[in-house]
Amino acid sequence: IPMSILVNSRDEMHNLGRELGSKLGKGDILLLNGSLGAGKTSLVQGIGEAMGIYGITSPTFVISRFHPAETPLIHVDAYRLLDSAHRKFEFDDLDLDTSREKAITVIEWGGALAPLLDSDFLQIRIDFGEGDDDRILTVTPHGLRWQGVKI
Repeated sequence: IPMSILVNSRDEMHNLGRELGSKLGKGDILLLNGSLGAGKTSLVQGIGEAMGIYGITSPTFVISRFHPAETPLIHVDAYRLLDSAHRKFEFDDLDLDTSREKAITVIEWGGALAPLLDSDFLQIRIDFGEGDDDRILTVTPHGLRWQGVKI
């Protein structure tokens, strides 16, 4: 069952990411969808901060970034992958130094990709709200892992 969360500033988005990051564990997959500038990277920065990772930037041009930590963070921007000729995405195509099961994976623009990776994932859609800084997050859990998890 999807839940909605209203966020009124970039700081609130960052804090929500920190709260979410404290609940994540190895093997978790998050999908972030929303317009450019909606706050996807701000949310990931908060997630990273909860994991002791700082300096997170959008992986738009490199497609993926690996952030080492006790539990590593894999941050993927799938926007260009969705337009590629090779539409059958496999996690191994990213050629990372760790397996998905040992890390937390956050995929921006990943709406079509997570079901190819796993049946357990958390989908977050970020839409612009009424005010300039207002965002509405629609959080949809998929699979057993996310049943009963509150954000």
